[in-house]
Amino acid sequence: MLALAAAEPATITAGGLATAGEMPLTFLRTILSELRGADLIVSQRGPERGYRLTRPASQISVGEVIRVVDGSLTDVRGEPVRHAAYDGAATHLRQVWLAADTAILGVVDSVTLADIVSGELPVHLRPDSPE
Repeated sequence: MLALAAAEPATITAGGLATAGEMPLTFLRTILSELRGADLIVSQRGPERGYRLTRPASQISVGEVIRVVDGSLTDVRGEPVRHAAYDGAATHLRQVWLAADTAILGVVDSVTLADIVSGELPVHLRPDSPE
């Protein structure tokens, strides 16, 4: 997705993306299919063949992409955080996991592909910004 964001509005072939991402083409085709199904990318045929983003990179969050490719961003023992349950002294540990999940979502949903490509994270996420 970052390679497509950096190239926008141009297209990149699956082979070009596989090379850029240093991954097997067969594995990449599965990911491309998932991204197309989520309407994040579109394939184009003809002389300008390849893949491109369906929206500007500034309108696609990292969280959107991660959820399409990986599903839930955080889990506890293989289950979504909201299903975590503990007994005894750990009863309230679920609240910690929910807070962590909220924090992670707050970061990945506020960063766009364009932010990463440009190297300019939102001000509130910059490690050197005043708190």
